[in-house]
Amino acid sequence: MSDKPVLLLTRKYSANTEARASRDYQVIFNPDDTVYSSDQLLEKCAGADAVIPCHSEHFNAVVAAQLPARVKIIANHSVGVDHCDLAALKARGVVVTNTPDVLSDATAEIGMLLMLGAARRASEGDRMMRQGKWDSWSPAFMVGTQVTGKRIGIVGMGRVGQVMAKRARGMDMEVHYFNRSRLPGDKEAGAIFHDQLDDLLAVADVLSLHCPTTPETTGFMTAEKFALLPDGAIFVNTARGALVDEEALVEALRSGKLAAAGLDVFVTEPGGNPKFATLENIFMLPHIGSATSQTRDAMGFRALDNIDAFFAGKEPKDRLV
Repeated sequence: MSDKPVLLLTRKYSANTEARASRDYQVIFNPDDTVYSSDQLLEKCAGADAVIPCHSEHFNAVVAAQLPARVKIIANHSVGVDHCDLAALKARGVVVTNTPDVLSDATAEIGMLLMLGAARRASEGDRMMRQGKWDSWSPAFMVGTQVTGKRIGIVGMGRVGQVMAKRARGMDMEVHYFNRSRLPGDKEAGAIFHDQLDDLLAVADVLSLHCPTTPETTGFMTAEKFALLPDGAIFVNTARGALVDEEALVEALRSGKLAAAGLDVFVTEPGGNPKFATLENIFMLPHIGSATSQTRDAMGFRALDNIDAFFAGKEPKDRLV
């Protein structure tokens, strides 16, 4: 029998990730890419020393309390860990890691795509072409909003937020941001800091969310917050759907308070909010912010790096608890 630790891969990961995992560990695969229920997850964990999950697996307090003692490390295939109850896992003595840095570029790319797609009515145009409904043209046809030279407000100036700011500056946008603390001058790169969220909202022609889900940020984008934005603003979210009161967002889009929105994340995933599908002025993607082959490999390797370090008796680079 092999003395290699047993590693549970809760989803189907990139071929390169699975090949490396197979080289170094005894692996429990999920070839059908099944989303495990809590009971199934616990059953699979019973034979594992380490787990690589993503945001579809919920290690909440109930699951953590029943987690087999054999499981020593949960190396998340994600940056966000709102699917994990860190306090409950820490109490069980489980090490938890994530995968920062490696998906910042890909997520910021999707942020730019959503901003531009929403502003220039890309989804409307695509539907029109696919349905064979483009039968005329005029100077008033499919007029959208230009973002070049506009003010972008970034909520959460972490890794992804900073890359988004860099991309926005490439379009001559004036960058404003709200963050828990002000960045050093070299990282700020001329961006304008607001120590009050409401002050940022008041000047944001484009508002882009890049903050984690915490008890303080959950649902913070309410009707009152949307009302503070300039009329005709663009709203972009690549962070987490739980940050937003989706009913308030629907109303802001219907009323014309917002010109458009670009969303990659939703309160309910998969599926999303069915009310969004009734709106023309919304550009949606199915949570694919990090979905490039290069990024998926990098995320898988980063998770494996953390597991390698743990079983070598070293501190995992991305340890959270």
